This record gives sequence, C-alpha cells and structure tokens, in this order.
Amino acid sequence: MDNVQIIRIQILAVIGSVLLIFFILELIRRRRLREEFSILWLAMGVVFLVLSLFRGLLDKFSYFIGIGYPPAALFLILIMGLMLILIHFSTAISELKETQKKLVQEIGLLKAGGAHSPAAPALRAYGLPGGPKAG
Repeated sequence: MDNVQIIRIQILAVIGSVLLIFFILELIRRRRLREEFSILWLAMGVVFLVLSLFRGLLDKFSYFIGIGYPPAALFLILIMGLMLILIHFSTAISELKETQKKLVQEIGLLKAGGAHSPAAPALRAYGLPGGPKAG
C-alpha cells in the first residue's frame, strides 16, 4: 500500500470514529439512549478514535499480544468490546425481568385485596382493576 491509501484509510477511520461518538451523544441528548448504557459505546468510540489517530498503537498492541496481523488485533478489540456491551445488556435485562416479576406479584396481591384494599384507588388510576369502579 502506498502512503496515499494509508492516509485515506486513516482519515476514514477517524471520521467513522468521530461520527460514532457524535451519534451516541445525539442519542443521549434525545433521550433515546440512557447514560448508563452509553458509557461502553462511548468507550468503544474513543478506543477506535485513538487507534485511528495513532496507527503505531495498534501495531504495538498486536505485537504485545502475539498477533502478527494488526487488523486482526483490531477485530479482537471490537469483538471483546461487543462482548462487554452484550454482558452489560444481559445483566440489565435480568434486573428488569426480576423487577417486573416483583411488580406483577405486588399487583396480584393488591388485586386480591379487592375494593377494600388501600391501594384500590391507585390501581384504578392506572387503569388496573382493583374493585368496583366509581361512578
């Protein structure tokens, strides 16, 4: 590869990394992505930006871990980052599922109390049956 192609690839990599970071920040700004889930995505964007700006780092990293082809080390970084993100999402989903289970059980107990339950008006306010409707 000649220097012109290498510079073009490096410029495209920097632009792609910056666009990823801005995209994640825009999703946060529009409240389409929560901050707690965006940290790993932003970290991945920053890692790729640093590796795009300083090509020698990828060469040194690949040599350090024993990979002879630096782009293969880049794929390793990508796969490990995505694995971290997937594990994070799996734990978040597990917590949400446990919370949902508890809420369903509480609603069931409140419904079982019927119209005499102190929570019946609150259940009706949310459109949940909690005894006879008023009016």
